Amino acid sequence: MEIDVSGAADGWIRLVHLSPPSLQDNTADADRLINQLKKQLNTKCIKIDLNVLQQLPVRLRGWGYAARCVVVKERDADLWHLIGILNPLENQRVVGAAVDLGTSRVVIRLVELSTGKRLFNASFDNPQLGVGPDILTRIHACDQLGGLEKLNRMIIDELNRQIRNACLASGIDTSDVYLLALAGNTTMTHLFMGLSPRWLIREPYIPVVNSPDVQKADAYGLQINPAGRVFILPNIGSYFGGDLIAGILHSGISRQADPAILVDVGTNAEVVLGNDSWLVACAGAAGPALEGGMAQIGMMAGPGVIDRLRIDPDTRAFQVHTIDEMLPMGICGSGMIDLAANLFLAGMIDLRGRFVPEVCGRKLVMQSHVPYLEIVSADESGTGQPLVISQADLDSLIRSKAAMYTILETITESVGMALTELKTFHVAGTFGAFIDPVSAVTIGMLPDLPPDTFQSLGNTSLEGATRVLTSCESMTTIEGIKEKITYLELNVNQTFMNRFSAAKF
Repeated sequence: MEIDVSGAADGWIRLVHLSPPSLQDNTADADRLINQLKKQLNTKCIKIDLNVLQQLPVRLRGWGYAARCVVVKERDADLWHLIGILNPLENQRVVGAAVDLGTSRVVIRLVELSTGKRLFNASFDNPQLGVGPDILTRIHACDQLGGLEKLNRMIIDELNRQIRNACLASGIDTSDVYLLALAGNTTMTHLFMGLSPRWLIREPYIPVVNSPDVQKADAYGLQINPAGRVFILPNIGSYFGGDLIAGILHSGISRQADPAILVDVGTNAEVVLGNDSWLVACAGAAGPALEGGMAQIGMMAGPGVIDRLRIDPDTRAFQVHTIDEMLPMGICGSGMIDLAANLFLAGMIDLRGRFVPEVCGRKLVMQSHVPYLEIVSADESGTGQPLVISQADLDSLIRSKAAMYTILETITESVGMALTELKTFHVAGTFGAFIDPVSAVTIGMLPDLPPDTFQSLGNTSLEGATRVLTSCESMTTIEGIKEKITYLELNVNQTFMNRFSAAKF
C-alpha cells in the first residue's frame, strides 16, 4: 500500500504556498519560507542550507511562491534543516535509503519519501568479511596500521556502489537520495563512521558515541545528494546496537500496554521485554550455532541450505526441504532446530542430546572415535559428499538453546513475570523467518506458549530504518525508547549461570 505523505504532518517533504512579497510586505524570501514551515513543523528553529538559499529567489518566483520542501530534523533538538526545494508542479522523486548494516550481510532499500513506496531492495555480503568473519577479528584488525581506514573504506565504497546500482535499477539519480537511515550493531556503526572500536571489547567497554548527530552525507564519503543527511540509529552500549533499537521501533512493543518480548538472533541473541512504560534488554552468546556457524555443515540461510527437516517416526527416514528447492549443500539454524527436535521425538537422541546407537542404526558412523549421523547421503547432496552432524555439533546447539531459554527466563523474572504470562513473542531476522516455533519449544529453546503467540517480524533492523524515512515522529519515538531501556548484564548474573546448566537438557 502506498501512503501519501507529501506535505503531510509526519513526512519529510512539506508543500508550502506563500504570499508573494509587495511594497507592504517586504519580508525576505528565506524568512517568508521559514515562517510558513515553522507553522507546519510546529518548531521555533529552522536553518536553510546555503545551496538552497542560493537557488531560493529564482525558484520561488518561477514557481509562484509555492514549493515542495525537503526537511530533516536533528535527533533530539527542536532544530530542523531545509535541505532542498523542488517544483510543486513536477513529480520529481525524492528518495531515502534504509540500510541494515549487518556483520555478515548488508541490506539496502530505496523508499520514495513522498509516498512511502518501496522502490528497490538489495542485499550483499559485507565486504569486511574479507578481513574477518566476526566482530572481534575486525576490532583487532583496527589496531594494525591503516586497519580502521581499510575497514571503513570497504563498507563506504560498497555502499556507494550498491546505492548507485539501486538508483539505476529504479530509474533515478543518486542526487535524488536526500536521506539515509542506517541501523547496525555498535561495532558496525563505529566502523561505518571511521571511529575506533578498540574500547568496545576492553573493560569497562565504552563506545566512542552512543547517539551520533545527523551529518551531511559527504562527511562519511557517501555519494548521494550533496545536501543529503545521514541518520544513524543510536546504540545503548557496546553490546546493544541501533539494530535492536530499530527492532523495538518496528515491533511497536514500546507503544503497547501489554508486555511483549522481542528476540533477534544473529551473532548474539538479543532480547527486549517491555511495554509503553518500561523496557528491559539483554544479550548473550546464543547465536553462532543457531546461525549454523558451529556445525561442520552449518551455513547461513541461502539457496540449497536445509531450512526445514522432518523424520518419519516409524521408518526414521529424513525428509529435508532446502531454500529454492536445490540439492542440499548444508543446514542453517532453523534446520538444526528441526533436526534436534525430530531426532528427540524419533528416539534417536536421548534427554541429554546424546545419540542412541541402537535407534540410529546404520545412519550413525564413527570417524576418528567421534560419532556422526548421516542426514543426506552423498548421491542426494549438492556437494557430492554426505551431509553429517557430529555429537559435538549437537552439543553446541544444546549450549545455544540453553543460553536462549535462560536469557528468556532471566529477563522475565527480573521484572516479576513468568514466561507463560507473555501474550506476544516477536521473533526477528532470518532466524525468525524460518524457525518452526513447535520445534524450538520441543528442544526447550523457546517457552511452551500457544503457537499463535509467536510472531515473525522479518528484518526488523531494515524495517526500523525504513520507518525513520517515512515518519518524522519516529525520531522522537527513538529518543523515548532510549530513555526507557534498562540493560541487564548477564555476565555477572549468578542466577543466569545456574539456570544455564539446568537448561542443557
